[in-house]
Amino acid sequence: MTFTTKLKEEISKLSDNEVESRSLIEAFLRYNATINDKIIITMENASVCRYIYKIIKESLGVLPKITVRIQKRFRVKQIYILEINDKIEYIKEAISFKSMPILDSDEEKIAFLKGTFLGVGNVSNPKTSGYHLEFILDKEKDANFIADLLNYFHLNAKVIKRGYKYIAYIKMSESISDLIKMFRATNSLFEFEDTRIYRDHKNMVNRLNNCELANQEKTIQSGLKQLQDIEYLEEHDLLPLLDDKLKLVIEYRKKYPDLSLQELADTISVNTDYKVGKSGINHHFRSIKKIKENHLNNHKK
Repeated sequence: MTFTTKLKEEISKLSDNEVESRSLIEAFLRYNATINDKIIITMENASVCRYIYKIIKESLGVLPKITVRIQKRFRVKQIYILEINDKIEYIKEAISFKSMPILDSDEEKIAFLKGTFLGVGNVSNPKTSGYHLEFILDKEKDANFIADLLNYFHLNAKVIKRGYKYIAYIKMSESISDLIKMFRATNSLFEFEDTRIYRDHKNMVNRLNNCELANQEKTIQSGLKQLQDIEYLEEHDLLPLLDDKLKLVIEYRKKYPDLSLQELADTISVNTDYKVGKSGINHHFRSIKKIKENHLNNHKK
């Protein structure tokens, strides 16, 4: 079962008051029904079908006809069809199909978004892909209206055209979480948040590991350059010119080529009488490099 299916089924099991039900069914019929001399609604989710049937019966006083068909194209699945033949003009007038919806309260706005999501909404599986929740609509003005509703609640919605459809969507995980919370789908919210926390933690660990690998690579490259400088001094018999501390640092660098400057300083401090820090070690290697460069410059002349 997809995350979208689980979310829609949870929404369909919630109870709504009369105001919420009217806004929800207005959105659902507006964007998910064929309306002529009769109203036809096609769905794949049995739980959503029962929910919409109940609201139509209680809010509009109409008893829809239910038909179940088996679709065998691509995969076998049941299709649920609600057909309304009575009070068509009354429903059209009650739902105000000829004008844009008028939603006065936050309660009505959330219920309208909920009904739209049940009809034409999808949300990606947070476990396997990026965060994305969308409403697929036929008209640009409807997509803009839904995006405006989402942005009224500060959910950072945008609209794009995809083929012949218009998509109102949100991509930020916090925005998707807030919308699910507004839908009062507690179980889906917990699943989404658990997955989000796990993924964020995993990404943080990966970033730390990548950072650590980069630091290790940097330490190795730095150590190799220092060993090359030391090798140059040895080849040109320059070590006798160095003081005892420099000779000690060279000895331990050759013995521990993979240690960082701090680790090398700690090792020298523990194993010898010379107490030195990271900055002191770095100063010694700068001195070694300078001696090498001076020797190279003198021999060029």
